[in-house]
Amino acid sequence: MKVIQEFKEFAIKGNALDLAVGVIIGAAFGKIVTSLVEEVLMPPLGYLVGRIDFTNLFWALDGKKYATLEAAKKAGAPVMAYGSFFNNVINFLLVAIAIFFLVKQINRIKKGLDEKPEGKECPFCKSNIAVAAVRCPQCTSELDAVLEVQNA
Repeated sequence: MKVIQEFKEFAIKGNALDLAVGVIIGAAFGKIVTSLVEEVLMPPLGYLVGRIDFTNLFWALDGKKYATLEAAKKAGAPVMAYGSFFNNVINFLLVAIAIFFLVKQINRIKKGLDEKPEGKECPFCKSNIAVAAVRCPQCTSELDAVLEVQNA
């Protein structure tokens, strides 16, 4: 019974839910990137390098010639589909680049949120100044006089 209670706490706390949301979004993002590579990037690239369809690049390991990868697979021939591998490498690189920039932006935002200015606020110009400052470096106001007035 304790294990069931611990599992409920784990599932409800948000860790499992966050993970599930991340996996679902990651799968959807993967489909988008796959579509981008296979349907948008690779056709023009294939056209530029001699009208090559990368998905149809393969070696038939049985030594016979086949018109397409699909024909070779239907014939039961062992094939090395290096064109599909090339597409998958490009997929991976695009996903890695996108994740890199996403994490970089999130870290930049988190850094800005985590940084709390150390010091106090000048009552005149509202700039952040050192706690021990007796004069504001921005507006040159004397801070001791303000403290005496505020404490009186």
